[in-house]
Amino acid sequence: MATRCEQCPLHGADIFSEVSMEDRRSTQRFKSGELMVDPGTPIMSQGSNAPQLYTALRGMGLRYVVLPSGDRQVINFIFPGDFIGLQAGIMGEMQHSVEATTAMTLCVFDRSELYNFFKTNPSRAFDVTWLSAVEEHFLGDALATIGQRSAIEAVSWALLKVFQRGQALGLVSRSRMPFPFRQQDLADALGLSLVHTNKTLVKLRDRQLAAWSEGILQINDLAALAKMAQAEVEPPKKRPFL
Repeated sequence: MATRCEQCPLHGADIFSEVSMEDRRSTQRFKSGELMVDPGTPIMSQGSNAPQLYTALRGMGLRYVVLPSGDRQVINFIFPGDFIGLQAGIMGEMQHSVEATTAMTLCVFDRSELYNFFKTNPSRAFDVTWLSAVEEHFLGDALATIGQRSAIEAVSWALLKVFQRGQALGLVSRSRMPFPFRQQDLADALGLSLVHTNKTLVKLRDRQLAAWSEGILQINDLAALAKMAQAEVEPPKKRPFL
């Protein structure tokens, strides 16, 4: 049974803004169905002209770019509530790929109806614009991290951001949260080698700041990790979702 927008479980998470019942109904009219995918399934491919847009309802995934050399740059990690495919919806073609890391449930929207949805629901159009602005801000912060933070600062920054996102989604229990990615994924996100990433994670573990193994991320001292990352522990900002 597809989840109706009026009863969407994401509305209970601290990170998401309250959505009026009227807006939930308009989103329901825009929604064309749900898609369940297995781990490793490509959701969108770089260079494709995908006819659908998605919201991640359950599960986690990756956004990444593959260069002609075959090297991969991970853009970010996908969590529940993330909107997928806006680039293709606006530009007509994906400039990056999206892949499921875990089993995922995706809310499906027809890309051809995006303009009409915006035209008839200006508040939801503003929500999507807000999401795009936040994504731009995050990518700027990530670029500064890759270019200016040391390896231990960069890894600390990434784990800090992930953990705070997990907290806001209610995924953290006793300082632990699921983080079902590979060290290679983190290395590809930060422009580090796998060996350098592994050694840096060992340093953080030895300093009792953070530990990541078998798909579980544990943060022992969030403030100290933020200090190592040259960042701040900021309260989560409410964000919309479709």
